[in-house]
Amino acid sequence: MGQYQRFLLIADQTLHQSPAQLRAVALAKAAGAVLDVRAFVEPAPVVHVWQEKVDDAEHQRYLRRYRRWEAEELDRLSDMGLEVTVKAVFTTHPLLDTLKTVEDLKPDLLIKDVTLEPVLKRVFITPLDCHLLRECPIPVHLVNHVRYSLPHRIVAAVDPFDPSTQISGLNDTIIQTANALALQCDAPLHVLYAYDLSPAFNSDAPLSGGGWGVDFSEEQRQSLHQAFIALAERYGVPPERRHFVMGLPVPVISEFVEQYLADVVVMGTVHREGIDRLIGSNTERALYSVPGSILAVRSCVRG
Repeated sequence: MGQYQRFLLIADQTLHQSPAQLRAVALAKAAGAVLDVRAFVEPAPVVHVWQEKVDDAEHQRYLRRYRRWEAEELDRLSDMGLEVTVKAVFTTHPLLDTLKTVEDLKPDLLIKDVTLEPVLKRVFITPLDCHLLRECPIPVHLVNHVRYSLPHRIVAAVDPFDPSTQISGLNDTIIQTANALALQCDAPLHVLYAYDLSPAFNSDAPLSGGGWGVDFSEEQRQSLHQAFIALAERYGVPPERRHFVMGLPVPVISEFVEQYLADVVVMGTVHREGIDRLIGSNTERALYSVPGSILAVRSCVRG
């Protein structure tokens, strides 16, 4: 991914300053890029004929609130030296209107605050953030909180042994995106691979016969490590910034972010169908458990 030229910020519905706004403004300043700010909000209350005067006044107050926000935000951001557009979009279908806005504006990156939904609600209703991870055609930066408005440490979370990431070139996209962001922010790039050997021992292979199981485990680990090293070396990542850690991806990434104070984790999303789609991806699970922020890049692998 090359130089950023245009960012799309999905404003917090409260219209208050948010972590995503701080991040978007800092990135736009650093890149000298255009910043488009859009607030997707509920339509104005319906005016009932039998209560025309009362409801019409409420309707106008509602509209004035957002028009005032548009003008004030435009002035505030313009005074910071940004090239900016600001608009409140009244909609009952925020996902569809967000995707339409992406299609119209063609930004390089969509930036949005993470919307923390209750676990029970997530069981029955897929949150907007997860829909964007699955369906948005451009990289999506979901901001949980910001230690620094401009990221100081970027992590590319890769899996060079997953066939789907190899076929789609997703690992390359992850590292290229992470590297572009790191260069833009003058920040170090780290590469992390959380490897898990348990699937090999869940197969039908007779691994319970003493030392052979240990040898097989070490052979698997070496094979994974070599694939990881080859990927990191291809992009010139120095040894001290390569992290090969055993464990499940989401817990490993979460612990890494806390230990290294990482600001952004760049991860991949793969389009899936059937039960895999219902289960969700590591990126979706990381969204609610990783203490930093996620930048998701997409690949269209069906299966």
